[in-house]
Amino acid sequence: MRIGILGTRGIPNHYGGFEQFAEFFATYAADQGHEVYVYNSHSHPYKGKNFKGVHIVHCYDPENKIGTVGQFIYDLNCIKDARNKDFDIILQLGYTSSSFWYSFHPKKAIVITNMDGLEWKRTKYSKKVQKALQIAERFAVKKSDFLISDSIGIQKYITEKYQKQSTYIAYGANNFNNPNPDILKHYQVEKEKFNMIMARFEPENNIEMVLEGVAETKTKTPILVIGNHNTKYGSYLKQKFSIYQHIRFIGAVYDLEHLDNLRYYSNLYFHGHTVGGTNPSLLEAMASQALVVAHNNDFNKGVLKENAYYFSSNEEVKKIVNSIKKSDNLQFVQNNYDAIEKSFNWEKINEQYLQLFKQCLEGHNTRE
Repeated sequence: MRIGILGTRGIPNHYGGFEQFAEFFATYAADQGHEVYVYNSHSHPYKGKNFKGVHIVHCYDPENKIGTVGQFIYDLNCIKDARNKDFDIILQLGYTSSSFWYSFHPKKAIVITNMDGLEWKRTKYSKKVQKALQIAERFAVKKSDFLISDSIGIQKYITEKYQKQSTYIAYGANNFNNPNPDILKHYQVEKEKFNMIMARFEPENNIEMVLEGVAETKTKTPILVIGNHNTKYGSYLKQKFSIYQHIRFIGAVYDLEHLDNLRYYSNLYFHGHTVGGTNPSLLEAMASQALVVAHNNDFNKGVLKENAYYFSSNEEVKKIVNSIKKSDNLQFVQNNYDAIEKSFNWEKINEQYLQLFKQCLEGHNTRE
């Protein structure tokens, strides 16, 4: 198969969940003998034309100059280039700035869209933008040949709202069991004597709620706040919690070995995400044998089930930090680790994508 992957800033991952997935799946599909292309922003730090057998297509992306509108231009540039590549399958990751251009997709290619989360619920967007994103969601559902939902909750939402079927395929993770305590020295922390939260600095990820609870605790256990804080919201949070020395904003970390070890050796791993399906960072925390403390919502509970602590307020965060230790909850840790091996391992997820592509292609050729 000739496969084009659009909708990310590119690989290797230097941004987020879709990029992580694109890197793992694209290299896997290439190893299986398929011809795979991934579209990269021209500003991506990786400038090569090939990455582990995957063709890299660099397209102009003006987002860093003109803001969010630049995403629409970048997506259009990617789709226009895809018209010249004779793809069998186009995997469109997300729809927020691409669905308005779906009519420009090459007619012969099968367009499969991963619907991501409920983007229009993100509180960072104004009411007008949220309305536009609802329209984009509807376009993506209508114009795509096939849909992928990364959680049962998203699949149910699409079925109920649009009466359209989607295929449930979660994200994946690789189980981690090769700890290196020397990495902790880089962050000036000790085994199970620190907590952490890792997320984009957006209100719906509840970083503020978690840090409010941490600030009120009796203990002064350090908490590492991982993510790109060079944003307006990041500046606000850094200013608000600047007097608390145990709240440490350390910026984005993309070194997977460092992240795996931080999660492995942390006492509590906070996951505050509320919008979206199966979150990649949550699966990676489970795979890294972290004790997860998650925001109480259906998306998180659908993955973690009873194997986590949940919070809905800063007061609940405070109580958990004051009373819960990882060493007392190793069964939770083991159950989540086993769930990755059974249901969320990358080998299984990648193969599910390839099988879906083959089924879609066979069905399409049969109709022709």
